[in-house]
Amino acid sequence: MSAPARDPGLQPERTRLAWRRTTLSGAVAAVLAVRSALHGGPTPAGIVAAALCCLLWLGFLALAHRRIRALAAAAADGVPVLTPRHASAAALCTVALAVCAAALLF
Repeated sequence: MSAPARDPGLQPERTRLAWRRTTLSGAVAAVLAVRSALHGGPTPAGIVAAALCCLLWLGFLALAHRRIRALAAAAADGVPVLTPRHASAAALCTVALAVCAAALLF
């Protein structure tokens, strides 16, 4: 007896949408960080923190785009596993972006 073919159903689509939502929430955090940094006059520390937030968001955007492309390419073969390196980078970008945004608020 052979194992039945795997039917991923809508799981790859839900995963793609989750990456898009997370990227959008990161964009909102970066924009609010820039707004907070420039509110009341720009300071050197505020500009550096805002630039760091933008760079972290761009890094996460690149990781998310790579994952979405991998999901689309593997639709016929099954979903590839997210490598620990990419998962760690995505988590680091997300946490660092949150820390930078929070630092701008206080």
